[in-house]
Amino acid sequence: MSKASDLLQRPIIIVSTPRSGSTFLYEILEQAPGLFTTGQESHWLIEDIPGLAPPDRGWSSNRLAADDVTPERSEAIANEFYRQLRDRAGAKPGERVRMLEKTPKNALRVPFFDAIWPDSIFIYLHRDVRDTLASMMEAWACGAFRTYPDLPGWTGYPWSLLLVPGWQQLVGRSLPEIVARQWATTTDILIDDLKTLPKPRLRVLSYESLRQSPQAVVEQLATSLGLQWDRQLDRELPLSKTTVSPPRPDKWRRLEAVVEAVLPIVAPAEARARDFIDDFEA
Repeated sequence: MSKASDLLQRPIIIVSTPRSGSTFLYEILEQAPGLFTTGQESHWLIEDIPGLAPPDRGWSSNRLAADDVTPERSEAIANEFYRQLRDRAGAKPGERVRMLEKTPKNALRVPFFDAIWPDSIFIYLHRDVRDTLASMMEAWACGAFRTYPDLPGWTGYPWSLLLVPGWQQLVGRSLPEIVARQWATTTDILIDDLKTLPKPRLRVLSYESLRQSPQAVVEQLATSLGLQWDRQLDRELPLSKTTVSPPRPDKWRRLEAVVEAVLPIVAPAEARARDFIDDFEA
């Protein structure tokens, strides 16, 4: 009998900082024929495995590396993914299939998934940092994205979105600074990890280009992933299920003063991200 991890061939994993449009991309790509998804984020699928949830790790962070992979954990994760997978018509998988996965915490888990599936392909989705910061602040404030509301030692807004290494140093800081350092830490770790991958296992995508020309961008992306694409996408696509407020050009300017105040915090990480994208596209 095949191991569960072998039944998932060349998994496609979307990685990005939180609120960068990964749900939007996921909900489009899951319409590709022959592609299977769980239809939801895998927070508890991963964190229900003993030793992988933050409480099991001294509340360090959501970071998972290659040395966190064991044969037992690998099979447990693959088994649970495979059990939940459905194609766009709701059909269960047969034998070997292509899987699409997306959970924002996976931005801190590239080496972990790389160790489980050495043939996996990662899509790095980048969004303008100003829009992303504004959306992250909105997510924290609205209360709908609370991941660890009882985080030991934390004060202020309940912890939301992914738990980054060094979060303890953010206790008592303002929400804009917390969000900025959350974004910068995630981006630094993600870029470091993506740089270790061979280029054929990486795709880089701009959220802005996806919004502007969804049909052309998705057709090109699907082809590069070895997928078919048979849908016609309208320029105005439905809102993703995690939308807090509808997107619009320069929406971040509603929080312009607070966003601009923390741009120096994210500037080094954003420069690294831009350089990485430029090098990849060169």
